[in-house]
Amino acid sequence: MFTGLIREVAKVKSFAGSTLSIRSKYKANLGDSIAINGACLTVVKVDADGFAVELSPESQKLLAIENYKNEVHIEPAMKMGDRFEGHIVQGHVDTVGTIKEIKNNGNSYDVFITVNKKFIPYIVPKGSITIDGVSLTVNDVNEESFRLTIIPHTMKETLFKNYRKGSKVNVETDMFARYVAHIINHQKSTSLSWNEIDAINASF
Repeated sequence: MFTGLIREVAKVKSFAGSTLSIRSKYKANLGDSIAINGACLTVVKVDADGFAVELSPESQKLLAIENYKNEVHIEPAMKMGDRFEGHIVQGHVDTVGTIKEIKNNGNSYDVFITVNKKFIPYIVPKGSITIDGVSLTVNDVNEESFRLTIIPHTMKETLFKNYRKGSKVNVETDMFARYVAHIINHQKSTSLSWNEIDAINASF
């Protein structure tokens, strides 16, 4: 599990075949789970100056793979007892979104992202969403897009500073919205009561 708070913007040393090699200040251990641009990946090699992870063909097919070069966001998995600050992030990317527009408001930036409309029900106004591993709050939701507002600090300290109209990004929707929508869609077949749904939500 992750929080969507980026530990480091790390350098990509190489990406050959299925192996992505990262140069980082963070010292990983073999077998660690680390979110790279929001996708949970496993450390398969540890180097003196970083680590390497493996991306399966399925991962490469589903992710915004063009962003796995130059620099990437990294966040190690949470440990028991760690301070929780962002929101619950699984590192399971739902879809790739496309940046439609970035509007500079002076003291903030509005970022508009389009996604396949089937994912819109899982994107909740004023709810949480993860974009390339960054925990953000959704402001508005439309039929095929949503709007985020990003403060200058986040724009400067993350890869958002490099994104432009047409850039692809990994999107992980809110876990609770996905679960509740799935339960409601299958309520007739599962015969779950709302009390049981509340109990399931409370267990997370």
